[in-house]
Order: sequence, then C-alpha cells, then structure tokens
Amino acid sequence: MLPEEDLKIIKKELGREPTLVEQGCFLNLWSEHCSYRSSAPLLKTFTSTGENVIIGPGDDAAIIKFDDGYVLAIGMESHNHPSYVDPYNGAATGIGGIVRDIISMGARPIALMDPLYFGPLDTPKNMFLFEQIIKGIAGYGNCIGVPVVNGETFFDRRYSGNPLVNVVAVGLCREEEVITARSQKAGNKIVLAGSSTGRDGLGGASFASRDLSESAEAEDRPSVQVGDPYTEKLVIEMTLEAMRKGYIKSCKDLGAAGLGGASSELAAKGGLGAHIIADAVPQREPNMNAYEILLAESQERMVFEVTPEDVDAVLALVAKYDLNGAVVGYLTEKQNYTVEFKGEIVADIPINFLTGGAPTCEKPSVAPIPRVEENKAPETPEDLKAAFLKVISSYNIASKEWIYRQYDHEVQLRTVVKPGEDSGVLKITDKKGLVLSCGCQPRATLLDPYKGGKIAVIENAMNLAVKGADGLAIVNCLNFGNPDRPEIYWQFKNAVLGLGDGARELTIPVVGGNVSLYNESDEFKTAILPTPSIGVIGKVNLETPLLSGFFAKPGDTIILVGGTTADMGASEYYTCFGAQNAGKVPSVPKNAPEIIKAVIEAARSGKLSSAHDLSLGGIAAGLARMCRNSGAKVNLSEASELKAEELLFSEAPARAVLATGEPEAVLEILKDVPHMIIGKVEGNSLEVKGKDFEISLSLKEISDAYGSLTRFMMG
Repeated sequence: MLPEEDLKIIKKELGREPTLVEQGCFLNLWSEHCSYRSSAPLLKTFTSTGENVIIGPGDDAAIIKFDDGYVLAIGMESHNHPSYVDPYNGAATGIGGIVRDIISMGARPIALMDPLYFGPLDTPKNMFLFEQIIKGIAGYGNCIGVPVVNGETFFDRRYSGNPLVNVVAVGLCREEEVITARSQKAGNKIVLAGSSTGRDGLGGASFASRDLSESAEAEDRPSVQVGDPYTEKLVIEMTLEAMRKGYIKSCKDLGAAGLGGASSELAAKGGLGAHIIADAVPQREPNMNAYEILLAESQERMVFEVTPEDVDAVLALVAKYDLNGAVVGYLTEKQNYTVEFKGEIVADIPINFLTGGAPTCEKPSVAPIPRVEENKAPETPEDLKAAFLKVISSYNIASKEWIYRQYDHEVQLRTVVKPGEDSGVLKITDKKGLVLSCGCQPRATLLDPYKGGKIAVIENAMNLAVKGADGLAIVNCLNFGNPDRPEIYWQFKNAVLGLGDGARELTIPVVGGNVSLYNESDEFKTAILPTPSIGVIGKVNLETPLLSGFFAKPGDTIILVGGTTADMGASEYYTCFGAQNAGKVPSVPKNAPEIIKAVIEAARSGKLSSAHDLSLGGIAAGLARMCRNSGAKVNLSEASELKAEELLFSEAPARAVLATGEPEAVLEILKDVPHMIIGKVEGNSLEVKGKDFEISLSLKEISDAYGSLTRFMMG
C-alpha cells in the first residue's frame, strides 16, 4: 500500500480519498524504480549534453549521432529482483524490456551487453541462479536475433541472495527515422499492440523498490513477468514497419507500471492528458479488473499514438503479424489521466502530478566507520608463481567462454570483434565501426565510492582506446542497497560524483540509464557491493586494421603505458588472499585523459599489432591473457621501488600493454605520458623477471588457469 506520507500529499492534491486504481497508479509511478525519488538530485549532476547527443536522458533511450546520417539508440536497464525470484524469466524479460526501449525510438536493435554479478558458485542456490540467468539471456537474445557482443561477470559473496542482471542495448537507424515518447496532438488515438495482457508482472515497479526476503520466491513470483521471444520478434518487425510507413506519431514500450506508466508518461511529455478505456485492452485472463489491466507488466507490448485516419491501417498491420491490437484510449487537451472501466470512471488524476509529482530529496549520508581489524595486507607470498596462478584462475579473471558461447554473437553479420576481448566491435558502415564496453569495479567502490565510480569510467574508456576508439556516450545502471541507510546513500552519492567527474574529464556525456536500489537480502543479511555498472560506446575507423587483444607477432616489443602504484586495496590479489577490505584503492592519475588519448593515437597509427587494457589482476593477468598464442619475456626490474606483488598485481587505473614491431614510432607517440619498454613477444612461455624474482609459466599452465570457470561448469 501507499506510504502514509505519500497518501497525505495525494489526498491534499486531489481533495479526496484516492480510489483503489488511483492508489495503484501512485504506488507504482511514485516508486523509486519509476520516479528516482532519492536519486534524481544526484543524477542531475551528470553532464548529459555534447556535440553528438541528439536526445539525452528522459526518453526510452538516448539518441547519439554516429556517422553518415546514422544514429544510435542506447539504453541500460536492470532486472535484479525478478532475476532472483525467477532467474530464467527475470533475465529473459530484462533483455526484452530494454530491446523494446530501443525500438520505441525507431531503431533496430543491433547489440546487447550484459554486466552480471553473482554470489560465489559454491552453493546449489547460487549455481542455479547463475545457470538459469545465463540461459534466460541466451534463450531470449538468440531467439530475437540480437547479438550479445560484450559483458562482464563478477562474483562476490555479497551478491548471494541478490544477483544483479544489467543489460545494455544499442539500436541503429537514420536520424530522420527517430520517434520519441512525446505525444503530439489531442484527439489522436492510443493503440496498444503486441501480446495480450495478463496478471503477470503485476506491481513489478513497486516490487523492484524493496528488499528481497527469504520467502520472496513464493510470494513475489506473480510480480515477475514471463517473456515470449517469438512474440517479441514479431513486435520488433511490426513496430518498425508501422514507423517506416509513418503511422506512429509517438511511441513507448510497456515496462514498469505497465499501461498505466506508459500511457500517462507519453501523454504528459507532450503536455497532454489521456483517457484510457481499460476494458478495451485485449486480455488473456478472465475477470481482470481495472487495477490489474492498468498495472500488469505483461511483456511484448507497445503503446502508439496514431491519428484517427491511420488507426485501421495500424490494426491491420498488427493483425498481419498475428498480434493483438486495440484502441484503448485517446489524448486530451485537459491534462488529466482518466481511466474508464465498464462505463465508470475509476481514476481521474492531474497527469503531471501523477508522472512528476513524487517528492524527491537527498537522503542523509554518513561515511561508514572503517573496521580496523580488516585493514591488514597479506604477507608477500613465498611461492610467487602459485600466487600468480591463483589470481589468474579466479573466476573474476578467468575466461567467460562458458557464458558467451551460449550467445549467438554473430547474428546480423555485423560482429567484427567477438566476446572475449576488451571491447566488442560491430561494423556500421564500410568505414566506421561501433565499439562497446561495460562493467565496473564493485570492490573498489565499496572501499572508496568516489574512486570506484571514476575508475569505472577510466577502465571502460581504456577498453575502447586499445581498439583505437573515442568514447561517444555513457549509460549507467546504478545498483546499490537501501538508500534509507545513511552509509548506503553515502556510497551512492559519492559513486555518482566520481562517475560524473570521470566522464567530464574524458568529455563523454552520460546520456541515460537506470537506478536500482534496495538490493539487499533478508535471507543473508547483506547488501550488495555498491555497483555503478556502466556501458560505453565509441567509434572506430575500420580502414585501419583492428588490434588483437592477444600477442600476435613474435619479435614485437612490449610497452607498458601508465604508472603502477603500490596501492592494492580492492584488488583481486588481496581478495584471493583474504584481505578484500584492506588497503587503499589506487587513485586515478590526473593525466588519465592524456594517457587514454595517447593509447588511442598509438592504436590508430597502424604501428601496433596488439593492445590490452590492464584492470583486474594487474599486469600479471594482462600478460597471461595476451599469451594465448605466443609467449613473452618481460623484465619489470626498472620499477624497483615496488614489491613483487605490487608490480604483478597492482590494479592502478589508466594502464595498457602495447606490442609493436616499430617501437621507435610508438615511443614518439607516447613521449608525453608514462611508459616503459618491458620485454619482447617470444617463445612458448611467459617469463616475468623483477629485481628479486623470476617466474616462468608455460602457455599450457596459463591456459589451464584461465579456463578454470569453463572447466568447472563443464565438469
């Protein structure tokens, strides 16, 4: 039911008691999930404009100028709570929902990315969630024919009881084909098209704005939508055809708060009202009432604004695709949201009050008290080689092949760089490609939220840079615990500020996204790690050969770009040795933008044969990963002020490893940023030397360690 304080505000505005249907509308549209009540003040700090931004935050997806008259639609969403209660359908409908956000803008979906966060795979429950969520993503994405080209999978015990399923979707269209969710004219009809409406997903928006309990699976299952990818494919084609024929004046997909949310927001954005006839909605269950019809989140549905003269043509097109369609209302000059059911008015609300009247505020924030006993760094390991293998076999660093080989990443025939590298790359025109990266570092964000937010931007930008791409736009999914807890709100606030500052320093606009709060588990008495997951897209010139993420040419000189620091807080090395809360998070260097620019220039020069970003696991993991086909001899003795474990496993941001057959030319490009020659590509092993250590790993030892997750899942 409505919170008491909200009910007082609503009664005062309406001058009466709200009806049951009106209460349902407010409960969902004023939820944190829909109205960003505690996050809106923070989200306003992002810079969301730029020379390539055509439509920024506020629509179903952002529209970004690309090249040669093409634009990209990009959005990011979460489906966390549903994916815990019903992992297959929760994950599948997360894909379906964000894809409909893309088509509602007039764009054909061409790519997906999936940053995912799980509890460790040492319990049957976590294993079940992991397997079913991956199956849900694969099953839905493969059926609708949209490739998953990049992702992140991160494991930590604090995601037990509350896994995170974040999805980025990108679409493509011509600039003149863009449609918005801004209503155009009073008297135009509101057409609901796609699947029929059932009771599934009822109350999903309000469900996503509270903690998960141990009994959530049974009692909340009706709040989880059930997807049908084959219907979604028909909805995609039907919607795009209707748009191409000029029938659609404005459009919105049905997501959170169902028809009530979509129709009220579409009307309000154009300064109009809406009159909805609830019993005109095609229903698949008997005896549905107005509350259920209006607020169910049944999947694969779109709402269109259509002129009266085009209604028959639209309904004929809907029938052609064997979908359901009906006129369910019309737009009005009077700015009210009115719902009629069986001849009676069951809701009549000022529409701007419903869609924009939820009170917003910054909540109290207090930094948590550090726990001194957890601030002890591990001793230098006696067996450095064993430590090396332990870190690179960690499931956070190991190959995610078991996951991405379940996805069809080549459908649509645009994929140039497949999953498994720093970034995915798609061909858009003969000359230009789209580069995509996603993810964040949750443990860094836990220990220092500001640095963690900033590191997320820098790391993803470097993932693009090693392919020679500038960043065009950022979308985010800000996953945190209960914002009513001051220490959680402090994490949230500082991570947002760090993310925003990092984006401004690189001049990449933050154009949209999603906030997912209340990610806590009563079952395990835990909050998730603060997880400001982001998606970044960039543009690359395909006329220059794309660099491999693996050593490609024996004899190449290996160059380390960026500075390595001794701070090891939040590193995978510390976590592997039981010190996950120890130490300080490394700072983003002030010259990070210059380092990234230099790497982009080097990648575009044609002088490199391979390049790889350094992040989790440090240079140890980076070199091991690059030694897929060839070995290397590396000497790190010049950095003699650092301990062996700091040299190998520091996760200092804004670093990359480059390999080149023309070192003099590359060194000239890098002359104004920190860099050093560290070795050669040669042999059939990785040999790493420091001032007081030497390690040698065969390619088989590396391959076996890196294949740990795939072997476990296959075993």
